Amino acid sequence: MLSTTPLQFPPLESVTKPSLTTAEIAHYTNTKPQTWRQHACYETGPIRPVRVLGKLNWPTAQCKKLLGVGE
Repeated sequence: MLSTTPLQFPPLESVTKPSLTTAEIAHYTNTKPQTWRQHACYETGPIRPVRVLGKLNWPTAQCKKLLGVGE
């Protein structure tokens, strides 16, 4: 049976890992993941992702700067 439990994300201020997943950056920016995938595809977004094994990883420091967190 599939779980319908929503994902839980910690506050962005407390995130210490070097990069965020597409789902995480979408959550913190209050957008859909597809928006960030489009930014990656067309290179139109405010943050450029790093691709690791075909997965998009978004630099945490740049996300915090974009959202004005931890200044």
